[in-house]
Amino acid sequence: MSDIASSAPARSANFLSSFSLRDAGTLIGLIVIMAVFAMLVPGFLSERNLINILQQSSINACIALGMTLVIISGGIDLSVGPTAAIAAVLSATLLVAGYPVPVAIMAGLGIGMLCGLVNGVLVAYVGLQPFIVTLGTLSTYRALALIYTGGNPVLGIPATFRSLFNGSVAGIPNSVIIVAIVAVIAWIVLKKTPVGEYLLAVGGNEEASYVAGVPIALTKITAYVISGLLAALASLILIGRLGAAEPILGNLWELDAIAAAAIGGASLMGGKGSIIGTILGAIILGAMRNGLTLMNVQAFYQLLATGLIILVAMMIDRVTRGRG
Repeated sequence: MSDIASSAPARSANFLSSFSLRDAGTLIGLIVIMAVFAMLVPGFLSERNLINILQQSSINACIALGMTLVIISGGIDLSVGPTAAIAAVLSATLLVAGYPVPVAIMAGLGIGMLCGLVNGVLVAYVGLQPFIVTLGTLSTYRALALIYTGGNPVLGIPATFRSLFNGSVAGIPNSVIIVAIVAVIAWIVLKKTPVGEYLLAVGGNEEASYVAGVPIALTKITAYVISGLLAALASLILIGRLGAAEPILGNLWELDAIAAAAIGGASLMGGKGSIIGTILGAIILGAMRNGLTLMNVQAFYQLLATGLIILVAMMIDRVTRGRG
């Protein structure tokens, strides 16, 4: 176990001590963005709008948490959007057909995990590059969602399901509460369990991890299964909000998830990432888009901003790692 520890960053003993200097920088960035929009947009810091930002950020945060674990393990998952689409249309179809809500939810989460399992097996056992595997399954899963529905949206989702994901408790949207719980679980997994230690070790130095006896294949598969699970959960949150599921759901979700993880300090080279940072990164993106929308800035400029943020985050990571 000492070999594993030497090949992975030291893990924090508690939640507060895990708030790193990089996380502090991300938090400062969020504060600056909020302050700028507060000056430019009247009512930006109102309670209603802040809750709206959190609700809008919840879906991306959910996906980005899974993406962070995959990135830490040295991989990437470009198929999260289509995975979410398959889960959404399957759950919606079952709901419309009259199946109980728990059955529909479990089916959606199960198909998400299955999609992640396929990705993980192709990466871990077949030996294909994560980028190529998930690029291929991105198209495959999207096609399956379109074929399953004939390209048509699934309408008429029951109110009982919608209230579960689109309701609120004490004024806080259920989606925000769900993702907060997921974030805590993800932090525990990364910081308190052998799985987290293995993820950091495999992403940091796969050869040393192999020598130390880390189950590399199983670790990679676990990361992709969790990513698929959280993509499916995010899709359930969305269809609960919209009341319909579309096979084209989740377009460019992978870009937003990678951006949130990168802003939060995850390195695409593996072995480095932060649950706290990812949540802050997702909120930064949500706040930025909310503010730009309130300023009537066109959507494609928002997409441009997202791309530039990814590039800046990667340059910061390169500098902090001292790679020339």
